Amino acid sequence: MELDFERCYRAVDSRDQRFDGWFYTGVTSTGIYCRPSCPAITPKRQNVRFFPSAAAAQGVGLRACRRCRPDAAPGSPLWDVRADVVGRAMRLIADGVVDRDGVPGLASRLGYTERHLHRMLSAEMGAGPLALARAQRAQTARILIETTDLGMAEIAFAAGFGSVRQFNDTLREVYASAPSDLRTARGGQRTPAGAGTLALRLAYRPPLHAQALLDFFAVRALPGVDEVRAGTYHRGLRLPHGTGEVALTPAAGHVAATLRLTDLRDLAPAVARCRRLLDLDADPTAIDATLAADPALAPVVAAEPGIRVPRAVDGFEMAVRAIIGQQVSVTAAQKTLTRLLAAHTTRVDHEVIATDAGVSGQQLHDQQGGAGRLRGFLGAEELLVLPDSGFGMPVGRREALRGLARAVVDGSVDLAAGADREEARRGLLALPGIGPWTANYLAMRAFGDPDILLGTDLAVRRGAAALGLPDTPTTLDGYADRWRPWRSYATMRLWRAA
Repeated sequence: MELDFERCYRAVDSRDQRFDGWFYTGVTSTGIYCRPSCPAITPKRQNVRFFPSAAAAQGVGLRACRRCRPDAAPGSPLWDVRADVVGRAMRLIADGVVDRDGVPGLASRLGYTERHLHRMLSAEMGAGPLALARAQRAQTARILIETTDLGMAEIAFAAGFGSVRQFNDTLREVYASAPSDLRTARGGQRTPAGAGTLALRLAYRPPLHAQALLDFFAVRALPGVDEVRAGTYHRGLRLPHGTGEVALTPAAGHVAATLRLTDLRDLAPAVARCRRLLDLDADPTAIDATLAADPALAPVVAAEPGIRVPRAVDGFEMAVRAIIGQQVSVTAAQKTLTRLLAAHTTRVDHEVIATDAGVSGQQLHDQQGGAGRLRGFLGAEELLVLPDSGFGMPVGRREALRGLARAVVDGSVDLAAGADREEARRGLLALPGIGPWTANYLAMRAFGDPDILLGTDLAVRRGAAALGLPDTPTTLDGYADRWRPWRSYATMRLWRAA
């Protein structure tokens, strides 16, 4: 990835936090790398190099700055929205695919050879997949060191390292400190909750209209899956090694996240999914500038800067929500989804009782998560075993859900964050009962496509009319060309206007 020296240096000289995560500043005279907004004295030009990723900076022997914590910067909005192989690879690496399946598994998911994948990532990110995954492991390890009382060996394997020696060597190289020194430097600060619970900060680029996100999730919350309470969004998670639960509380400059995980190896995937869910790697300044150039949107952009696209932690969940939400109100869709989840929960309860007739009511309640605990949405395999009576919807919609679930199970449709958007769209449209609105809704929320206009959506058309814009699908679609490449964010604003 080409980095213009003058532009980057000006950002560093002005300590512009908008560029945090876009690139990293290497200082050859001190041997460290920093965020552009690092409060330290601006280094001399001749001592500066710029890198597209933390892994690239680490690859030339630089260590992370202890003052600005570049490893905790927001992710780059560039690869967050890109639909090409590099963008998909970065999302899969963030989700822990290299830690679980190695580089061969990543290459197989993307449909390229390991050698060609390494070449593409090195050209764009300055580092190959192993180095990028290694940088992520180091950050995960640092979080565990600073927020838990786990032993170093436990942390090493939870963070994805193959050995304690590899863990020690990597942390000394990246942070110029032994793991025990990193723990001592935090003065004994620990997570106040029990085992498996972590508290951390998720950085973002301001502004962030947090209330808009909370409002969106609140009206679509499902019992046992997610809820909004006292300014905090709570939801259950289905993760590669187990389940989890997260509480997300927006604050100034960050979102406070409290994660409860059954397996600490899921920390990196959980963090990546929470960041995607809240669209924290977006560049709101660029988005709002484009939309505000339209006089019709300028007042709402000025009134509510930093609107994000609420995204997803589970592509299959979002697909089910989209199919059920076709041509019905949000309230009606929520009621149908609640019935579907109740049928699944009832089935699981019966299976537990049948397996262990001696289980008490309290034990059963504890096995299902306990009081106030949230579970993730049901999976494709679980949906397929539900009886007809558990769906509570027309036959056509029920069979559309089953067709989707079968396609996900057999792999003909990939709904993961690193899926090929166009291939997924073609696969979805080939399924009975799924039309363009559903495919586009998924592209926007599950795959993070920033340029989707849901022009046929009734609420979008009402919002357009409220703002004095064309409100028929054809005329609105033509008008919306001026909002490219941020039409998904315009769709969010039209929804709010309605």
